[in-house]
Amino acid sequence: MSFWPEFLLIAFVHLMAVASPGPDFAIVLRYAVRFGRQQALAASIGIGVAILLHITWSLVGIAVLIQTTPWLFKALSIAGASYLAYVGVMALKSQPPSVSEQPTDESANEKVPSAKRAFIAGFITNGLNPKATLFFLSLFAVIISPITPLMYKIGYGIYMSIATAAWFCMLSVVLTHTKVRGFLLLKGYWFDRAMGLLLLALAAHLVVSSLSR
Repeated sequence: MSFWPEFLLIAFVHLMAVASPGPDFAIVLRYAVRFGRQQALAASIGIGVAILLHITWSLVGIAVLIQTTPWLFKALSIAGASYLAYVGVMALKSQPPSVSEQPTDESANEKVPSAKRAFIAGFITNGLNPKATLFFLSLFAVIISPITPLMYKIGYGIYMSIATAAWFCMLSVVLTHTKVRGFLLLKGYWFDRAMGLLLLALAAHLVVSSLSR
C-alpha cells in the first residue's frame, strides 16, 4: 500500500492549521517585533518541539483521555489560558520608544528574554493548548488509516514538528528584517498592544469553550 496520498493530505491539512492565526502565531509575532530574531526563532523551535508532545499523546491514547475527561480538559485549558493571559498583559504594557532609542534597540521597558526562555515560552504556548491536542487526535483518527504502520505515524509526527518550526522560523526572519523591524519598533508598540488583546481574547475563548463542554 502506498502511503503518499495519506501523507500529502496530512501535510495539506497541517499547513492550513499552522498558517491560521492563533496563540502560536501571536507569540511569534510579538517576540519577533519586540525582542528580535534570535528570540523569535527560539520560540518557533519551541512550538515545533511541542508538536511532538501532542503526537505522543495521540499515539499512546492520552489525547483520548483528555477529550473524554471533562475536568482534565478544563484544567489543561485553564492552565493554557492563564499563561496566554499573562503574556497578553505584558504585551499591553508596551510603551513607545523614547527619543534617545534607535529603531533597532531593544525595549527599555521590558527585559529581553534569553533564547532558552523564548524556547520555553513557545513550547508552553503550544503544549498547553488542548485544542492542538484535539486537532492531532482528529488527524490520527480521521485521516490516518488504522493499518498505517506505527513507524509511518511517527514519521508523520516528526514531519509536522519540523514543518511547524520551519513555518514560524520563516515568519520570524521576515518580521525581523532590518527595515520591517525598524518600522515596527517605531510604531510597533500599538501592534504589540494589539497582540496583547488578541492573546487575552484567545485566553478567554479557551476558558469559555472548556467550561461549555
